[in-house]
Amino acid sequence: MATEVKSRIKKALAKRTGHFEHLVVVGDHRIVTDEPIDVGGENAGPSPQELLAASLASCTATTIEMYAAHKGWECGDVKVKVEFESAKRGAPTTFNVALCLPPGLDEEQVRRITEIATKCPVHRTLEGEVIFNESITIQ
Repeated sequence: MATEVKSRIKKALAKRTGHFEHLVVVGDHRIVTDEPIDVGGENAGPSPQELLAASLASCTATTIEMYAAHKGWECGDVKVKVEFESAKRGAPTTFNVALCLPPGLDEEQVRRITEIATKCPVHRTLEGEVIFNESITIQ
């Protein structure tokens, strides 16, 4: 019996639908992105940078919840708040990640959850070396 292996390659396609508005297709999902009105967009959806913060927040929360479930811990309502300001080229970007955990967890659970939060795939991607392979197609 053949075992199906999930591809580690993830794909996203952005297609312009307005001035700065784009329809982004990721797998079976569609997301509208746009820029805020004060920079010329229509604010029809989150900006790409807001999506980056959302990716880190949701990945961190999911990682915590999966870890707690694996340990059999009732971790209740986990909230993760991510703030960042875009850095200038060549300077590091600082992400402020705030975990809001429900009451009732003991010190060891809080320590482990805090440690596991930094191991989510998006966090590891952002803190690791990133290589861009770019190509151009004219259609």
